[in-house]
Amino acid sequence: MSEEKKDVLRETDAEAIRLARSLLRSARYGALAAVDAKSGWPLASRVAVATDIDGAPLILVSTLAAHTGAILADPRCSLLVGEPGKGDPLAHARMSIECRAIKLERGTPEQARAERRYLNRQPKAKLYAGFGDFSFFRLEPQGASLNGGFGKAYALTRADLLTESPANGGLETSEQSAIDHMNADHRDAIAVYARAYAGAADGDWRMTGIDADGMDLSCGDDVRRIFFEQPLAEASAVRTVLVSMAQEGRAKL
Repeated sequence: MSEEKKDVLRETDAEAIRLARSLLRSARYGALAAVDAKSGWPLASRVAVATDIDGAPLILVSTLAAHTGAILADPRCSLLVGEPGKGDPLAHARMSIECRAIKLERGTPEQARAERRYLNRQPKAKLYAGFGDFSFFRLEPQGASLNGGFGKAYALTRADLLTESPANGGLETSEQSAIDHMNADHRDAIAVYARAYAGAADGDWRMTGIDADGMDLSCGDDVRRIFFEQPLAEASAVRTVLVSMAQEGRAKL
């Protein structure tokens, strides 16, 4: 009699959800897999990535690229995120997200928000974001497979990946002014966040995003995700939280 197959999946807990959201929020790029419209064969390409307010992946792609035609013909796709470090690349966390690609039409609030957040994360894309053959897509997560390292496999739902918060609506209108203010007047505080809460080295850190769960910082190619102690209940709480974290961070350092 054959042995009963062992379930390799762990129960999804708060730690796994935080790891998954961190991988997604801190990703600079990912591997997009789709079905080629002409051949019917799987097609994988590297794409630069950002995230929407709620955490859904955002990509900017050209109609000249094969993967764009693929997701227009069949919106089912997957996105692999997670960067290998030193040693065995399979020992590092990564996540494959099942998505449905939605093209964001120019002139809509959704497209404007996506463009703003994407260019904050990928500023070099300003050179071509306005070209007529480029379009933004929101990749609606349906579920995900998270591998946190050897023996740490999880199956995640859409709800595990996205942040549904009453603060989202307010952040859509107030986030950019807060980011601009922090980058213009409080770079010292941003450096404190990076060092105290992400263990990063001192450097020219900039804030690239604020959402209900936390903030995203970058210094060149180094991207760090910092979670708030508690998710924001309303957008107006951002200032209070950032001031408090700067004070606590300086005390830690």
